[in-house]
This record gives sequence, C-alpha cells and structure tokens, in this order.
Amino acid sequence: MRMSETRDSDACGIGAVVNIDGHRTHEAVNDALKIVEHLGHRAGKDASGEVGDGVGILLQISHRFFQKVAHEEGIELPCEGEYGVGMFFFQGTQVSQVISCRMFGVIAEKYGMKVLGWRDVPVRSDILGKKALDSMPAIRQVFVAKPADCEKGLAFDRLLYVARREFEQGNDSTYIVSLSSRTIVYKGMFLVSQLRLFYEDLQSEDFETAIAV
Repeated sequence: MRMSETRDSDACGIGAVVNIDGHRTHEAVNDALKIVEHLGHRAGKDASGEVGDGVGILLQISHRFFQKVAHEEGIELPCEGEYGVGMFFFQGTQVSQVISCRMFGVIAEKYGMKVLGWRDVPVRSDILGKKALDSMPAIRQVFVAKPADCEKGLAFDRLLYVARREFEQGNDSTYIVSLSSRTIVYKGMFLVSQLRLFYEDLQSEDFETAIAV
C-alpha cells in the first residue's frame, strides 16, 4: 500500500510510502522521491528561485546498501541492527572537523559504543544554487557499533540519542541530521527536484526501504 497526503493550508507538505508487509524495495525510495518532486507548491524558494528552504526524506537504514558502501571504505559492519548510522553536517576547517569526529568518538566510547569509521557522502554540489553552495557543509556518515550488553532497536537508539545530545551541547559547528540504528535522514536546502540528484545514495538500486517519509 502506498499513501501520500497534502493538506490545503499554509504549511509544508508531507508524504509517506509504506509497504505494509514490511518488504523493502528501492521502488519505495523512488516513489517517495516522486512525492517530494510533486510538492513544489509547498516548498519555499529564495528570490533567485535557485535555493529551496529545505527538502528531505527519512528512510529505513538499508543494511544491504550500507554494508556494501562501508566495505568500499574499508569498514566492516556487523549484522543488521547491531550498528547505527549518523548523518553529520560539518562546518569550519578541516582541522575543526577532525576534532569534532574525535570528540564524537570519545563520547560514543563513554557509553560503550565504538566508532567503526566515517564515510564522505557522495554528492553533486554542481546542481546547487549559489547561496546553497556557499553555505554547504561537509557531509559525512559515521558507523557506530552497538555495545554487547545493549538490546537492539529502541534501547540502542536511546543510547545513540544520549550520545548525540551530549555531543551537540559541546559542539556548535556540527549538526547531526540523524543518528539511529533504524532510520536515516537525507536533506538540504534544495529545490524539490534536487534531493534525488544531489545524494547519489538515493539513486542506488541497493538502497531499499519499506517506509519513507
């Protein structure tokens, strides 16, 4: 079953795609992106018409996809649900970004988690308008292993949330878009047509989900 909804009021638009049998497919990702692309009437733009005020998508973490791309980076992931994925937006110099990564690693270790590695998210910055390009952060993903004594699912996500909040309180140059063992968010200052094009991850047939918002 696939559902989409927009309300006739002065607000953002939202849509959802759900495979109610839980079967994960790339078609669900593609269908959700189509919904985004039909919500141009709900998305704001700057005066140039080249920069949007925010477009994004929430998906289930695709183990098949992340296992593959992590391996390409020399990172070996454990079984599905045994690791979390964080989407980070970094501002500042390369040095400050390295410091932020190390800081997050220390906090994760404090809660019994281990940072398995970082991945630069492949993007197409050439499609952005000037204002979005000028303020574009460095976009990286982190992979975090679950402690052996922590249950999968909600318990692990609570631990990730605590680590996220502690990191955010001590770092004002890094924005954590999402950090979870179950879901991930891709977003930015895009026009509705640019979300699919900007993030190459979303174009991969290996990226599969049963739920997309």
